[in-house]
Amino acid sequence: MATVKRKAKGVRRSAAAKGRANTARKAKAHTSSVMDSAMAILPFTEEQLHRVFLAIIIGGAVALAWFVASLAGVPAMAQQQIAGLATKAGFEVRHVSVTGVNRMNELKIYNKVLGEQDQPMPLVDLESIRADLLELNWVKDARVSRQLPDRLVIDIVERTPHAVLAKADRLVLIDPTGEELEPISLANAKGMLIVTGPGAKKQVTALTDLLDAAPALKPQISKAEWIGNRRWNLTFATDQVLALPQGEKEASSALVAFARLDGKSRLIGGKVATFDMRAPERIYMRIPGRSDETLDMNGGS
Repeated sequence: MATVKRKAKGVRRSAAAKGRANTARKAKAHTSSVMDSAMAILPFTEEQLHRVFLAIIIGGAVALAWFVASLAGVPAMAQQQIAGLATKAGFEVRHVSVTGVNRMNELKIYNKVLGEQDQPMPLVDLESIRADLLELNWVKDARVSRQLPDRLVIDIVERTPHAVLAKADRLVLIDPTGEELEPISLANAKGMLIVTGPGAKKQVTALTDLLDAAPALKPQISKAEWIGNRRWNLTFATDQVLALPQGEKEASSALVAFARLDGKSRLIGGKVATFDMRAPERIYMRIPGRSDETLDMNGGS
């Protein structure tokens, strides 16, 4: 009669099962330890990570719902449904953060986005907000983005004050391109370059390039007058006037030549009231109470 030994095989099976269970417990413990270590390294709290994952899940669901609705030809209805879901999940505009504002009135930024308050995030038109912000005089550029779940982030690039434009009835602060920023009082304009003359606003960029050609003279110039829509008269802080010739190249060459002569002969601060460089290769100097004197570009009388 044959004998069947079942007990030994059962024991081996039980031992193998226990081994697998122990291995699983060790793997789970190791995984938990690794996750705990990763959580300790990351600069987020567990609550913040939950919110990030929730945002990803909701965002994916919204995108999928929008895609399906678009295929079905009912985007408007889907938009309202998605907006409702987003609002219930807390995805609506509750906060606005503004960066990059140094000189302009920050309230003007908030006034432009006030209508977005409590708006569902999927309905916020970022490009439209940016276009509204670009209408503000001080705003050179703007970037608008969503920070889920409930914040709009606005980064402003301001224009840089450069000079003061003298208009018929007021003084206006302008940037290097001639863009008007805001009115300014005479007291606050003290020490800034005053630009004047019909059509001068359109010539501010060219004026900037002209003055950059003679950096030693630039801080000493208090006023630039655009004459006859063709050339510049520059007034120094000493109230002396330099009449430049017509033409960008000619004016730049004359200004550089004057800077060189001033470095040699100290023309600025002297008795000469007007330096006229409109004639090629010569400078006519007008001294109050005396007849005009002439100086060639090499310094000879």
